[in-house]
Amino acid sequence: MKVTHSIVVPVFNEEESLEAFYNSVLSFLDNKKWEYEIVFVDDGSRDRSLEVLKGFEKKNKKVRIFSFQRNLGKPSALMQGFAEARGEYIVTMDADLQDDPDDIPGMIEMLESHDLDMVSGWRKNRKDNMLKVISSRIFNNLMSILFGIRVHDLNCGLKLYKSEVAKSVNLYGGMHRFIPIIAHEMGYRTGEYVVTHHPRKYGVSKYSSKKILSDLPDIFTIYFVMKYNNRPLHFFGKFGGAIFLIGFLILFYLTILWLMGEPIGNRPLLLFGVLLFITGIQTISTGLIADLLVNQDQKNSKSFPLKYESTE
Repeated sequence: MKVTHSIVVPVFNEEESLEAFYNSVLSFLDNKKWEYEIVFVDDGSRDRSLEVLKGFEKKNKKVRIFSFQRNLGKPSALMQGFAEARGEYIVTMDADLQDDPDDIPGMIEMLESHDLDMVSGWRKNRKDNMLKVISSRIFNNLMSILFGIRVHDLNCGLKLYKSEVAKSVNLYGGMHRFIPIIAHEMGYRTGEYVVTHHPRKYGVSKYSSKKILSDLPDIFTIYFVMKYNNRPLHFFGKFGGAIFLIGFLILFYLTILWLMGEPIGNRPLLLFGVLLFITGIQTISTGLIADLLVNQDQKNSKSFPLKYESTE
């Protein structure tokens, strides 16, 4: 049987909301003439989530379950779901009942009518606490500035992908928060669709104020990976070159003083200049080595998403 639509749902300690979530999604899908599947990925839940999911599987052959031995994080759950999904369209939803499946047809219509590859939900009227709303706006505005792509809501759980997009992205760490940017940088056409956002009814949010700080390393990582992954020398060269130049100017200044007869051996500025000079050379050399490794890796691999490939 050919599957047209896959619903991928990462689950972590959501036993209270799963029954209502499943009934909501099933009620929506039963009104559609789709050949669908619901792929639940249990991310090592410590409550009864897996037992509840097994109950769905017994009642519905279109439900598939994959469960991790331990909690690996949402990126791993999504990657597992993407790899197992068989649909032409892949929809991701969170199991906390804050996403509304009735928004999916509108997202599909937008994807098809605008010739897009991915549509991300935009929770324009969020039903979350003020801390989450404010930090999310700051985060999204910063990403828009860094990558030159206007995004209002990177981290909405409700997203629609063409199959090839979902199976092309490589997620790790906190990279799931940047999927629209990753897809855009890979050359896929992305868009946003305003979706309904419901207040959380069960359980507690996995978000904490500490995540504001933990997001910062991920921002640096995604910026470096997206902008300099294939040309690391450009990144290391800029910083290394600046450090080298400052060190060179300091040493040049001290050399002039030495030629004029002034002693410079006991000046802290001499040690500082030497350190900057050597550090600059080492930083540039690191970029050069990284460039050589990337070049060699690209010769040995074919890791670029193709829009078309001849069959002959």
